[in-house]
Amino acid sequence: MSSPNHSERKESISNALDKGALNQVQTLIADIPASDVAHLIESSPPARRAVIWKLLERDEQGEVLPYLSEDIRTEQLSQYEAKDIVQLLDELDNDDFADILQELPEQVLEQVLNNLSEENRRQVEQVLHYDEDTAGGLMDTSFITVRPNISSDVVLRYLRLHEELPDNLDALLVVNRRGALIGRLTINTLLVANPETPVRNLMETNFDIINVQTSSQEVAHIFERHDLISAPVTNDQGDLVGRITIDDVVDVIREDANHSILSMAGLTEDSDTFAPIGKTAQRRAVWLGVNLLTALLASSVIYLFEETIGAVVYLAAIMPIVASMGGIAGSQTLTLVIRAMALGQLGASNTSWLLGREIGVALINGLLWAVLVGLFVGYWFNDINIGWILGLALIVNLFTAALCGALIPLGLDKLKIDPALAGGVILTTVTDVVGFFAFLGLATLCYL
Repeated sequence: MSSPNHSERKESISNALDKGALNQVQTLIADIPASDVAHLIESSPPARRAVIWKLLERDEQGEVLPYLSEDIRTEQLSQYEAKDIVQLLDELDNDDFADILQELPEQVLEQVLNNLSEENRRQVEQVLHYDEDTAGGLMDTSFITVRPNISSDVVLRYLRLHEELPDNLDALLVVNRRGALIGRLTINTLLVANPETPVRNLMETNFDIINVQTSSQEVAHIFERHDLISAPVTNDQGDLVGRITIDDVVDVIREDANHSILSMAGLTEDSDTFAPIGKTAQRRAVWLGVNLLTALLASSVIYLFEETIGAVVYLAAIMPIVASMGGIAGSQTLTLVIRAMALGQLGASNTSWLLGREIGVALINGLLWAVLVGLFVGYWFNDINIGWILGLALIVNLFTAALCGALIPLGLDKLKIDPALAGGVILTTVTDVVGFFAFLGLATLCYL
């Protein structure tokens, strides 16, 4: 008989919670992976979330924490004293431990560090020393090193002395006496090697090494391009300081994807789907305020041509076409450029080509739709002038949209501002203002 899938388990737990059968819920939760428990918590409203959390044993809570979003994790940890947080996180890898600590208030962070053993504190502080969006912030300081002069048989006996091996261990790292990385010995090679063969004859010397200051996005690209499971991390002197594994990279890819989608709506990737009304309203109010200011700017442009609209009333019915077409065309270019930047495909050598291509596409589409929409609107209102006015305004706005859709994200990136967060708002403002100004300005010249 096949085991129940995730959806069936979730439904069973939900039904048990509805009935108040907490013992049954506790039994069901104990039988599913920590990642699924985290998903269940994130998919539950606050009241139900609290019940599920209390039903977990202390060690189960510690296993679930790394899989929760930052908002929910911070909320749960706020209930504990520093010494309790240490117990909760005791079994985690150093990189996961450090990631969670970085989310805590400074005072709580220091208290937690003071409750760690000297060895654990040293390892965690080594990761905390680096920005969380770099290879140093991603790396785990748990790895196994060997010397090049020992035999494969000695290495195997050495591994058997360990009670537990690091997760995702696909290779041992070969270092010299100074601690500098000189090679990589894969587990597959080690297992089939002649017992007497020295490590130096088995190790790889041509493999991916990641500098500790490499950005997390670049780390993800390296893993993706080379199909890596793990990669060593070294400092500027070539000394081995850590190891990055595929599970850390998957987290980076997922966070970047969430960030790109949510940022366009002014939300963060840690936004809680089931957050209370007050907290959600507060977060969204800021973004709504920003959008209100941009809308007021567009409205002020329309107000400048009040006399023109009063003279030719049907202009008010047509002008949204210009802004809408420009907004869509600009969003296409903006999305394409942001994606290319995220994938590391855009650089000084090809930016001008891409910009020229987008302008060319905009002009072709502008001419095409200018003719089609202009003829239709001219026929609709029995006014040939409104047709060519709309057509020219469309060409101007589509050209502007393509130009700004490419240049805005590049400019924001230069200013260290996230293009996914601010690009859409700026682009919409520009296309609205230019579209309305071009359309109403041409109408003013024609009719007044």
